[in-house]
Amino acid sequence: MPLKPSSRGRLTEHTAEAFRGDTLFDSLGRVLSGAGCLPRKELFEAWAVAKRVRRRFRGGPIVELAAGHGLLAHIMLLLDPSAPGAICVDRRRPANVGRLWGALAEAWPRLADQVRYVEADIDEPEIGADASVLSVHACGRLTDRVLDRAIEARARVAVLPCCHSLKIGDTGQLEGWLPGPLAIDATRALRLRAAGYVIRTQTIPDTITPQNRLLIGWPAPSDDSRAR
Repeated sequence: MPLKPSSRGRLTEHTAEAFRGDTLFDSLGRVLSGAGCLPRKELFEAWAVAKRVRRRFRGGPIVELAAGHGLLAHIMLLLDPSAPGAICVDRRRPANVGRLWGALAEAWPRLADQVRYVEADIDEPEIGADASVLSVHACGRLTDRVLDRAIEARARVAVLPCCHSLKIGDTGQLEGWLPGPLAIDATRALRLRAAGYVIRTQTIPDTITPQNRLLIGWPAPSDDSRAR
């Protein structure tokens, strides 16, 4: 039986049977099922985001902010071997990260030296202009801070927002036309565009999560670079 993508139940040895194919996704499903510590939903979310972002971004380090288990960073590295490495940043490292990362490194040994976890506020790590700044479901205004960090560094960025608060979120005064959460995300997209970014607005399947709007952006080329 296929797994329900939105389920918060853990991947376990019993779910490995759902990943019988020879694709990278199936391999990930079997490895993570063997680890037995990741909610199913996180695999489907991270895979859906990584696939879409990798069509736009290649090369450069990965910076996953409000990273949780850091699965997105690992998948990004698997999809693009040219990326030199990744850091996962969160205030508290989940207790089962060691088990999860150990299983991934056993299956793909190069990952062991490519990814590190930094327990810190997302404002602390340095971010270079060559980085890809990523975050999946950074709650509420935390998504805005992720965008701020990327804009400050002139780095590429992709966010999948969640937990929209109409009390503190910036709706851009669009709520007369748009539902509040959509108005907040539309305002985020326009702010990124106003900062000189090319933007792409996409969605991941709502069978995984109803909070499925994916915002991708990268600095627009300057007139000088176009001339060259």
